[in-house]
Amino acid sequence: MSRIGKHPVPVPAGVTVTVAGQNLTAKGKLGQLSLSLIDDIAVSMEDGKVVVQPRTETKRARQNWATARTLVFNLVKGVNDGFTKNLEINGVGYKAAVQGKDLVLNLGYSHEIRYPIPEGITIKCDKPTSVSVSGTDKQQVGQVAAEIRAFRGPEPYKGKGVKYENEVIIRKEGKKK
Repeated sequence: MSRIGKHPVPVPAGVTVTVAGQNLTAKGKLGQLSLSLIDDIAVSMEDGKVVVQPRTETKRARQNWATARTLVFNLVKGVNDGFTKNLEINGVGYKAAVQGKDLVLNLGYSHEIRYPIPEGITIKCDKPTSVSVSGTDKQQVGQVAAEIRAFRGPEPYKGKGVKYENEVIIRKEGKKK
């Protein structure tokens, strides 16, 4: 029995969840998201909670039980609270700014990098060295943050580059004379 899958997903006030077969739709103050689950998983609403159960005792159903429950939880949390990833930029002359619908990054290359902000994602730059990526879809927020980090990941000698806010960079010692 799945330890995560057996717990029902509570639906907070202000969020409506509708179940139509294998499709699940959640509406909240931040927007609307939908999810389509595989046939091995049964979803139902009981007492203001979403209950996820395997339809059969096959290996595939047991493997996807907790995954489906977590996807439903992230769906409900996304339309109610949203998700945020914070990035830090370290390095001399490294900076970021939002111009229109683009994120402009100066990361030590001979040119500036223009990253078009996808729909459903909000990017804020409170300081030139911090970038905040937020949205309702957890997967999309994480993907956008990873793409921004990939432009210049942190290097181990001086720690220059783009890193997550709470990421620890293991530093290396330089050459010895």
